[in-house]
Amino acid sequence: MNNAYDLIVVGGGPAGLTAGLYGARGGLKTLILERGLPGGQAATTDVIENYPGFPQGIGGPELMQKFAEQAQRFGASLITEEVEEINLPDGDQTATKQVVTNRGTYESPALILAMGSSPRELGAPGEKEFRGRGVSYCATCDGAFFKGRKVMVIGGGDSALEEALFLTQFASQVVIVHRRDAFRAAQILEKRARSHPKIDFRLKSVVERIQGTNKVESVRLRRTDNGQVSEEAADGVFIFIGTIPNTAFLSGKVHLDENGYIITDELLATNIPGVFAAGDVRKKFLRQVSTAVGDGAWAAMAAQKYISDLRA
Repeated sequence: MNNAYDLIVVGGGPAGLTAGLYGARGGLKTLILERGLPGGQAATTDVIENYPGFPQGIGGPELMQKFAEQAQRFGASLITEEVEEINLPDGDQTATKQVVTNRGTYESPALILAMGSSPRELGAPGEKEFRGRGVSYCATCDGAFFKGRKVMVIGGGDSALEEALFLTQFASQVVIVHRRDAFRAAQILEKRARSHPKIDFRLKSVVERIQGTNKVESVRLRRTDNGQVSEEAADGVFIFIGTIPNTAFLSGKVHLDENGYIITDELLATNIPGVFAAGDVRKKFLRQVSTAVGDGAWAAMAAQKYISDLRA
């Protein structure tokens, strides 16, 4: 069938694009399925400073475009479709796997799952009501809408501080809200944030409610140490409190941990022969572009060996 491939990669972020590159370069007829723009969350990052080979840093969109171009140059097909279901054969688990998208069905003996993760929601009242009307999870996407405005950034990790620093290019004031009195972010990011004249801090504080009429107008905060509640004006709320894996459609298909991340062995294989996982979707210690690239290469080579053994 025309929709038959040697290797299908689900997800076109750093891990998926690298897997596609290695698969195609290894001589496999390779398909990368990505529901949006190539690059995943990395493509929404203004500047990536810790990816080797770019001493001055490089824009996330630019780096991911290079990833996509390189994968395609070696022959990988990159198609924009959303995967809705994966069918794994009963009994003979070495048989063909089937991937169903919103536009078609594809088959291959090997799959690499690299769907990445999505921003974790805060869960505060007003968050869903004002999403797209002041509530955002992407400073690169929406920062320019807040030129000369006051915004809040919720979170205390690398992403929160990176995005807060980015937002200073547009906002008149950036307030970082963090539930603890110490940050989890890299020291260099904390130092930059603390020394920036546009950035203020509300530590030991959590968001109780996001308020407004037709758009965000204020945020109610509660101190975690004494319970004191305050209300502060804000035009935007940017939420960076972690991510959740995009594995909802995999429940019952492959083994997941209690948080929904795919469990793999040292070869990045799942419990289903011929199905591998790479990048942020996998249970692991560190989730960075560099580790996603390593995962993608490793998973593709493991898939190539699996296919070779099948055909021997």
